[in-house]
Amino acid sequence: QVQLVESGGGLVQAGGSLRLSCAASGRTVSSNDMGWFRQAPGKEREFVARIRGVYGTTFYADSVKGRFTISRDNAKNTVSLQMNSLKPEDTAVYYCAALITSTLSVSSWGQGTQVTVSS
Repeated sequence: QVQLVESGGGLVQAGGSLRLSCAASGRTVSSNDMGWFRQAPGKEREFVARIRGVYGTTFYADSVKGRFTISRDNAKNTVSLQMNSLKPEDTAVYYCAALITSTLSVSSWGQGTQVTVSS
């Protein structure tokens, strides 16, 4: 059974930085696709970033490209999201996800961590 536990959310001023972490159990991040999604109040959950298992190739939503960086620590079996130059529109609950490579659908979700960016 896959379990994903996020940490690192909080309140930050616009222009600041936060680093989210996702600890995975029951799934090896070095050989499986992992991703981050977010959901703002009243909006649909949306894709933020993905890291491929085999080669570590990364993909980003246009809205965060150049500001966010997804990475992984194989030894700790964790996936992180470094968020820089944060904007108020980045305010959302951020979810770690285990992805099915062939379909890019989500097989498991974390419980989410709140990120609030004040203007």
